[in-house]
Amino acid sequence: MGYELDFSAITANLGLLLEGAGLTLMLTAIAATLGMALSIGGAAARRWGPVWAQTLVGAYVELIRNTPFIVQLFFIFFGLPSLGIKLTALAAAALAMTINLTAYGIEIMRAGLEAVPPGQREAGLSLGLSPLSVFVYVTLPQAVAVVYPALVSQIIITMLESAVVSQIAVIDLTHVADLIQSRTYRAFETYFIVTLIYLGMALLLRCLFNLAGQRYFAGQRG
Repeated sequence: MGYELDFSAITANLGLLLEGAGLTLMLTAIAATLGMALSIGGAAARRWGPVWAQTLVGAYVELIRNTPFIVQLFFIFFGLPSLGIKLTALAAAALAMTINLTAYGIEIMRAGLEAVPPGQREAGLSLGLSPLSVFVYVTLPQAVAVVYPALVSQIIITMLESAVVSQIAVIDLTHVADLIQSRTYRAFETYFIVTLIYLGMALLLRCLFNLAGQRYFAGQRG
């Protein structure tokens, strides 16, 4: 007997899918905002900071990059309560995504900072600018321009990896898909549509970041 496609159950739950997608994008926005800010600070510390700061940041990067994201998530949500630190599922998901993205972002930003010619920093200092002003107005914009595509890709990867937060009952897109599939038994149709939604969100984010990047870098050149 051939399998007959039936998307009626999916269209009936389209509102739930969109709510789940919205939550996924919200978590991604939180992780991207906090993660990129922390990545810049971490990269600067690893590039020019004291030895203890370089060692601490380096250890953090290696720890996060060499352990599974789902283990990090479970440690935060299930492990930390043993120490008296209890977080809601949503807070744990946002924290885990931020911690994970920051580790990768630090290495990406460090590569960008190293790509800026040292003479740029020296020229800024010779003009009487403070080291912080040189970093913010001279070094950082050039570094971001070099690694911007890699940063965008990492944010999108984080959004896609966020599917595992459904394992701690965060009602994201994947959690909603599991719920619909368990109620309707239309696994193929459910995950086919969810795949398309994830693809659409990834393409949308890339498009928006590219447009924002073009406007920002055009303003820098102007």
